[in-house]
Amino acid sequence: MYPLFLALHSLVRWLVLLSLLFSIFRSYSGWLKKKTYTGFDNTVRHITATIAHIQLIIGVALYFISPIVSYFLHNFKEAVHMRQIRFFGMEHVTMMLTGIVLVTIGSAKAKRKLTDNDKFRTQAVWFTIGLLVILSSIPWAFSPLISRPWFRPF
Repeated sequence: MYPLFLALHSLVRWLVLLSLLFSIFRSYSGWLKKKTYTGFDNTVRHITATIAHIQLIIGVALYFISPIVSYFLHNFKEAVHMRQIRFFGMEHVTMMLTGIVLVTIGSAKAKRKLTDNDKFRTQAVWFTIGLLVILSSIPWAFSPLISRPWFRPF
């Protein structure tokens, strides 16, 4: 079960990033060019938040079945001083939850704005901040601190 959730979490990460980038692009474009907030823009906003929530659900499930997290929780005093163990036991989950909360707030606020420009601006700002938080805590393959492969096989 753990390898399946791990591979799924790794795959959905790319969907989260792509949907956020596309949504942010549309948001800034609409905001700066004073475009009309269309049904397509609303759908993109909704799908982006939904993909982020799906990733959150997979991540939470993974958190509870992960042997790394289990070690972290059962050996906290030693594990908190081990970079890779602490990253997955505490840092990654906290930052990703924060990033998804920011995306969720941005989505909800944008939906409730009355003008098209306000919808685009709100979505652009909140989604950008959320994306930056998320990017800061992905265990990138090139990271010298903590790295994982670009894709995990099923």
